[in-house]
Order: sequence, then C-alpha cells, then structure tokens
Amino acid sequence: MTELMTDRDAIARLREALLKAQYTVDGCLEALGPTAYSALSRNESVAASRAVRSDDSAIAALIKLFVLQESVDRAAAARAIPLEDALAGGLLAEDRVDGTVRALVDIRPYGESDVDWWLVSDLGAGLVTGHSAPMQPDYVLGVGGASTTLAQLTVREPVSRALDVGTGCGVQALHLSRHASQIVATDINHRALDFARLTAALSLEEDASRIDLRTGSLFEPVADERFDLVVSNPPFVISPESARGAGRFVYRDASLPGDELGRRFLEQIPGYLAEDGWCQILANWLHVEGVDWRERVAPWVRATGCDAWVVQREVQDPAEYAELWLRDSGDYGKPQYIEHYQAYLDYFAAQRIEAVGFGWITLRASGADMPAVRLEELTGPIDQPLGALVPDWFNRQAFVRETDDADLLASSPLPAPGLVLEQVARPGEDGWESVSTKLRQTTGLHRSGDIDPVGIALLGALDGQRTLGDVLDRVATDYGLTSEALRSGGLDAVRALIEEGFLTAG
Repeated sequence: MTELMTDRDAIARLREALLKAQYTVDGCLEALGPTAYSALSRNESVAASRAVRSDDSAIAALIKLFVLQESVDRAAAARAIPLEDALAGGLLAEDRVDGTVRALVDIRPYGESDVDWWLVSDLGAGLVTGHSAPMQPDYVLGVGGASTTLAQLTVREPVSRALDVGTGCGVQALHLSRHASQIVATDINHRALDFARLTAALSLEEDASRIDLRTGSLFEPVADERFDLVVSNPPFVISPESARGAGRFVYRDASLPGDELGRRFLEQIPGYLAEDGWCQILANWLHVEGVDWRERVAPWVRATGCDAWVVQREVQDPAEYAELWLRDSGDYGKPQYIEHYQAYLDYFAAQRIEAVGFGWITLRASGADMPAVRLEELTGPIDQPLGALVPDWFNRQAFVRETDDADLLASSPLPAPGLVLEQVARPGEDGWESVSTKLRQTTGLHRSGDIDPVGIALLGALDGQRTLGDVLDRVATDYGLTSEALRSGGLDAVRALIEEGFLTAG
C-alpha cells in the first residue's frame, strides 16, 4: 500500500471536502435512508447501493467509494474529494483504462452527539457484494461492536493521562481526547498506527498532537509510566491458530493459547495504574468442562489488588463462536470456510471447552486493604452509555466497605430513582395469592430481586429525613419485632441493597 497521507495541508483539504459534502453520520443517514443505513450495520450493501445508484451528489460519490467499495467516475470523484491529494496519499487508486477511481482505504464517518470524526481503516472484508481483497495478517479494522461497547463502558471523568492499549485505527483515542489531557495509544501493528495517525489528524486537526502513538505489545511502550485511565479492546479472540502461536490477524489474535491474553494483561496492569486509576478492558474467557467461569477469572482480578467488577454479557457455544469469527474474517461462503470451522471445533473439543464468555473487566486502584471483587452475569438490557454508571457502582462498594454499623444507622439512604415494586399473584381459594414480590430498576442495569414485606415497609419509610436507625425501629414496632433483632439482620440487607443499587447511600 502507498504511504498514507501525512501532509498537513492535504489532510486539511480532505477534511474541508468531507464537511462540505456533509459526509458525516447524520449526512449519510439522510442520504441513504434508515433502511439502507441499518442494513450497512449488518454488512449488507445492496440496499445502500440502490439508494445512491442514480445520485450524483458529492456525498453519494463518497459513500460509493469508501463505504460500498464501488468504482466511481474520475470526474465525479474530483467533485467530491481533492483527487490528486487522495491519489498521492494512498486513499484512492486510478484505472486509466476506464477513467474510474476506487478506494484503497475505508474513511468512515463517526463521532459523538456534538462532534464529527472520521475513522480511517482497511476496507471491510465482510461486506456482502463488496469488492475488497482478502484480509491480510496486518489488517486494520474500523469501528465494530466491540469498539462501541468499550466506548460506552468507559468512565468519562476528566483525567490527566490516559492509555489506549491496542488502538487499532484510533477509535478509543478519539473518545479519550474529549476528557484526557494527554493520551498514549499503542499497537503492535505498524500499519494500525499509520491509520490511527491519519484518523487523529483528520478528526482532531491541531489537537491531534495530544495523542502520542507508540509501537509495541501490551505495556512494552510505556515502561515505568502510570495512567489515570487505561482502556483496551485487545486481541482477545480464542482460536486454534493462536493456540499454536500463529494467529491469523494481528487485530484480533494474540498468538497465545486460550484466554491467556486476559490473564497476562491483568497480571501486568497494576504497575501502570496511578492512585485511584481506572482500567477498563473487553475480554473473552473459557468455559471449561467442570469449571465455573468465575473460578477461572476470579484469581486474575484478585491478584491485581484493585476493586474489580467483571461482567459476562454473552455466552456462545463452540459452533456459534466459530461462525462469528469466520464471518468477521470474511471466510463465510469461501472454500476455506469448512476447513477453518472444523479446526475451531477440533480445538475446542480437545481442550474440553464447552463455551466462551464475552464481557468486560473494570478495575479501580482504590488502595483498599480488602478490595471489592464481583463477578456476575448480566445478559439483559442495560442503559447506555454505561460509563456514567460505573463510578457509582465502585463508590457504592467503597461506602459499604468503609461505613461501620453506627455510621450506617446514622445515615439516611433513599430508594434509587426509577425503582419499582412488582407483585405477581394468582387466584386461590381465599382470593389472590402472592407468587412473588420483586424490586426492579427501570434504568441503568435493570436489576431485579425478591423482597419480603418487612423490606417493602423499610423502603417505603426511607424518606431521606429520618435516619436508617429510626426507620428500622419504626418498622420493628409495626411488625412486632425487637429493634435489636431487626437491626441485626436489617443492616446486612441494607448493605446488599446499596451494593446492588436499589438504595442510594445517604
């Protein structure tokens, strides 16, 4: 591939052209319509191609070139983009026989609600009816589901120094630029750093200098440095090739057996977190026959000495997992598909792997003598972005850990916003008989849990004015219990309700 565009003036002209054509997230949605736009998210290009087939606007030309990977008449391309800059900068190639140009890279609109960015990556190999070449080992991925998951999970509090391990085309570094004074972004793939450099220059203009791009594996490029926030969407894919030390693609295969990458990452991370620093990573972990996944992952996080919250969001059996990553690499429907599929199944069977878990791991270097460690499964709906809720979870664990019984009794907790009580009953001989009574969160993590009549009375009486001790005494009187008995069991229940987010610490 020709060296990617580095000339600052050429990049500025390209940015101006993209903005003039309204080649943004909103602009593409308007040009394509919701149906075609949604189909593209599934790598289906037919509807989008139909939507812009007879459109001669600048944005249509850009969509054809960079999104649909179609050849475009040279004159039409020149009306949409600084053509000579794009050809010289390795973005387009020219066919002098038929007078068309085609894209060599993917330039994709991206952004947050109040800002427009562009991600530069290799052309998508999984696009149905696309014209891209087979993926090479150093393929650089654009934005995907994992990227957006991590972006939504990340704590967005202002920080001084942030680290993006395995930056790829630079997605997370862009998000970090909104709230971090200095960003270091690393990758073992030199081509990825070239793409990330152009992504930053095109999206952030002069502000791109705050992103320090470095080459190396995991934490090698940042020896002896500490960060307030570390994020990583690492090459966590579990594959037969990685088990042999020869992963197919740098962006997803760590060339380590099984889920060893996750263990090694967590083994090293404590040495790079500043006091009270955050680490947030995505991971896969094995479900091995006869071993609960929590038993496998818990030692990794406990060894960090940090408060840790591990969430499993999805579980796939070996067949589902193989299909996912073979589609991701563009193998579906190709001659090698069955061979690669069989290799996955053979590897999983030999290693007694029953399934693979997908999820996230968040650490906070709180310095606590007894760190809070929780591993749980949350497969239901979760409000996004989750990053706004993450600090609250850790703060609740710290409150419970640091608040003794006397201080808890003197506090005034409140039911969390959006909390509802749900009762299920069925007809019986004496009227309606209660089947279950649950608390349910209508926002955030949408947790639910059983609660008894005493607990219902307790929550109903917490008004923020009276202390917890006063409320417990009142409920005890109403139910004919002694204050000592209710306080003894009630404090543990209140702590659990605070930890789960049903009560706010007050």
